[in-house]
Amino acid sequence: MILVTGAAGFIGYHLCQRLLTNGCAVVGVDNLNEYYDVNLKHTRLERLQAEPKFSFQKLDLADQNATADLFAHIKPRYVIHLAAQAGVRHSLSHPFEYTASNITGFLTVLEGCRAQKVEHLVYASSSSVYGANTQQPYSEHHSTRHPVSLYAASKLANEAMAHSYSHLFGLPTTGLRFFTVYGPWGRPDMAYYSFTKAILEGKPIEIFNNGAMSRDFTYIDDVVEGMLRIMEKPAEPDLDWTGAQPDPASSSAPYRLYNIGNHQPVSLLTFIEAIENATGKTATKIMRGMQAGDVVSTAANVDDLKQAVGFAPYTPIETGITLFVEWYKEYHQIFKNDL
Repeated sequence: MILVTGAAGFIGYHLCQRLLTNGCAVVGVDNLNEYYDVNLKHTRLERLQAEPKFSFQKLDLADQNATADLFAHIKPRYVIHLAAQAGVRHSLSHPFEYTASNITGFLTVLEGCRAQKVEHLVYASSSSVYGANTQQPYSEHHSTRHPVSLYAASKLANEAMAHSYSHLFGLPTTGLRFFTVYGPWGRPDMAYYSFTKAILEGKPIEIFNNGAMSRDFTYIDDVVEGMLRIMEKPAEPDLDWTGAQPDPASSSAPYRLYNIGNHQPVSLLTFIEAIENATGKTATKIMRGMQAGDVVSTAANVDDLKQAVGFAPYTPIETGITLFVEWYKEYHQIFKNDL
């Protein structure tokens, strides 16, 4: 039995689909909050619930007793924890949502895993933890002591919390630092989604830092493949780890951190050009300054991931964006005569 939290979310939905295709029994958990269009979450969930090996529990993981009861009832073998309050900019105006969801919610999951002796907890971290660090490509072995948003701080806290449970209770935990995941069924608050919507509607798009930004955009199927391979490789103690020179990416406890990124960052303007090519329309661009809590660039070093599971994301941005735009038009019922 595999428990997936955040199952109605973007990454959770795709992961559940893949697990079900592989014949796994999956229990999905989600609180279906209204951070973005809840109808999209319901549509994802309806597709999952059509599968006989999928069951769903609406649950707020911050509810300690309800979460403990769920773990005791299903006794999962693996847990993949993707539920979280997302969004860097949202954390500037709604900070308490992040402590409730990302801190308390993660603690109840850790407690459930400890109590039920889960074989492996895989959880979502984020490239945002690298914060003010400008040494790129980002490596799991770099310092992450200077987050620049509360969202990033909450993800960094998750990594520290996971290590404490790995150390104290021998719980194998692996944190995955995702780099700007995109693709079909994606989140409407993400830039590529809002850009596509605006371009198709003939509306202008806002480009921050005057376009002088780059991201390691990672296609959803690559992220899911990485997660599945990591899930089946429970973290083990690093026999070479020493407290005299502590490596942040591993431990004497069964604890690991990995980047999952396309390791081929592209500029924001190149990314927009890919959307323009896929939609067949040219964007009207409005240049803006840098936003608070944002970073100029991200780039992933994925050498550790490749060494651990023999895989690294590879989907080109042109391919991924074309697949997203095709889905977007179908989901929103946009036809050629509408353009």
